[in-house]
Amino acid sequence: MAVESNAHLVVAGGGLAAVRVCEEVRRRGFAGPVTLVSDERTAPYDRPPLSKAVLTGGDPVAVPFDADALAVDTRLGDAAVGLDADRRTLRTTGTEIEFDALVIATGARPVRVPGSGHQLTLRTLDDARVLRTRLAAGVRVVLIGASWIGAEVATAALARGAHVTCVEAGTSPCAQALGDEAARRLLMPWWTHVDLRLGAMVREVVHGNVVLSDGTEIPADVVVTGIGARPNVEWLVGSGVQVHRGVVVDEHLRSSVPGVLAVGDVADRWSPRWRQRLCLGHWDEAATAPAVAAQVLLANDADPLPVHDPVPYFWSDQFGHRCQYAGHHGPDDRLIWREYDDDGPPAATWLGPGGATCRRARDRSWQGVRPRAARPPIGTGARARAARRRHRPISGHRPCHPGTGRQPDAPPPLTTP
Repeated sequence: MAVESNAHLVVAGGGLAAVRVCEEVRRRGFAGPVTLVSDERTAPYDRPPLSKAVLTGGDPVAVPFDADALAVDTRLGDAAVGLDADRRTLRTTGTEIEFDALVIATGARPVRVPGSGHQLTLRTLDDARVLRTRLAAGVRVVLIGASWIGAEVATAALARGAHVTCVEAGTSPCAQALGDEAARRLLMPWWTHVDLRLGAMVREVVHGNVVLSDGTEIPADVVVTGIGARPNVEWLVGSGVQVHRGVVVDEHLRSSVPGVLAVGDVADRWSPRWRQRLCLGHWDEAATAPAVAAQVLLANDADPLPVHDPVPYFWSDQFGHRCQYAGHHGPDDRLIWREYDDDGPPAATWLGPGGATCRRARDRSWQGVRPRAARPPIGTGARARAARRRHRPISGHRPCHPGTGRQPDAPPPLTTP
């Protein structure tokens, strides 16, 4: 879209994705003014350690970001609250900011359950610090949701000597993400020290109790809700920016409004690889999308635009184990198991008609599942070729539609599914 060299770029958000956008445009030579607005008053930090090291007494991990060196006007505690696309103006809690290009990276917020009782969530550094002070020996902790975040909070609570009960509406931990069979085999054995109540719905949280739909009351000193998150898009109502689950963008991260892009948890992006929209809340998504967004912003009209369509990847450390997940499987994909000769835990693979669509491993250093920060080596010769093969998508060939094995077609126009 080739923004002018003196154009004003505004980034709404203060997390990893927002910071990376600022870094990437500067790295590519953009010299115009850049403004970052964030609802948090804390300097940017990494979120994964919040539910891991920070809960058990460790320090938060700051995201390296030198605003002065990058010449970024950083406004902390100044949240985006509205957008006038016609006037090219972003409204914040403190002012109005005119822009030529806008990148939306406002993230997501936790979902809560009804009730007047106090319930904690874990999304921000302040959340982690508050929760850490409440986890102590003998404290009755009730978790709502046997989710990834729920498992990591349970791990920290048990380590501090708390009594942990978890209420889960599904048939096994993380069954909505993995399906019942895979979740039971891979995850269920780890929950032995938790009073895990499956198939139970929460009616409300009241003072000192979590009330289930059948009227059962579970005494609680601390209630932590971990049942998912919703992208922060309410402030975009009436702006002209198309919103569904998140900000609807194409495979180039462009929204329905020219010059407005979205990255990270807030983006509901088109994936040519999977032929569907993906709204992912993974660290990997926030870390990799900004490079593509920066290239799209600065591309000349005649240049082919880069595509953001990586294999989804995430990991979770829980109960002394590590889970890794790469891909995106559907309900009709066939689950198969890979056993190992060393009596270690198995790995799960989901197969569609076009090949492997998803792989999941636990407690293993597995070349098929790796942090996205790894990059294919550059070089020639057998060793470099073998290394590059290890960095290919999990299907082992160019991205294809898993249902047909065909190369991805052009995306449909931006319309709400």
